Amino acid sequence: MRIPVVLALPLLVGACASAPTTSGFLSGYEGMADDESALRAAARERRETSRLELVKRVAIEPTRLAQGGAWMSAGERTALLREIDAQLCFELSERYEIAEGEDADARVRAAVTGVEPTGRAASAAAAAASFFIPGPIGVRAPGALGALAAEAEMLDGEDRQIAAISWTRTATAVGTDDPSLSRIGDALQFAEPFADAAAKVMSSDDPPRRKIEAGADPCAQFGARFRPEGWAAKFATGLYVPQMSGAKADEN
Repeated sequence: MRIPVVLALPLLVGACASAPTTSGFLSGYEGMADDESALRAAARERRETSRLELVKRVAIEPTRLAQGGAWMSAGERTALLREIDAQLCFELSERYEIAEGEDADARVRAAVTGVEPTGRAASAAAAAASFFIPGPIGVRAPGALGALAAEAEMLDGEDRQIAAISWTRTATAVGTDDPSLSRIGDALQFAEPFADAAAKVMSSDDPPRRKIEAGADPCAQFGARFRPEGWAAKFATGLYVPQMSGAKADEN
């Protein structure tokens, strides 16, 4: 039974990397090209390396919901947007100093442009089945696969686009995307790879990595960068649990 599953994996991974769509959120799409190196995702991007090298301080605007996700509750929308805010902050702060307003050399804006729900019942079945399938590779029902589409760009002080990305990813039926009882479980998990891809596009070819000093994390409002409780929940239940794995809840 293992051989057909392994052989099918590349086909299923490729089938879930649908091309990103143009939402109109970015200030411009001219010059964007497919990122052939994108793993389990589809992305189009552009950047001006010479101008990126001049950026030292960036301001990050709150992520918006540009389109899609009308089925989400207010709480689900807040959780998803906050998780993307957190991951963008984590990734960009390793490359730039995080600033506000006029103190920044550039600003980063992002938007969710599409969300597909994670199937709860099928996720529960997948979690139960994972106890009988050894190893990190799991199997999920196609009807339970969630997705996230998002766009982001970096603008200079004159609102000229320096870098941009349009990105989308759908969970795979066979792979390492964890099932979840949350309808936004897959979308939440994809916030990190989206932020990582966006930060890479918004960086020079060989950016120096900034060391985040203890007690001086510019992203502290989102909680810890490393969340071991999320791994513990996954080990115990076979599920991605947002309450244990996501950004710290907004107390305001």
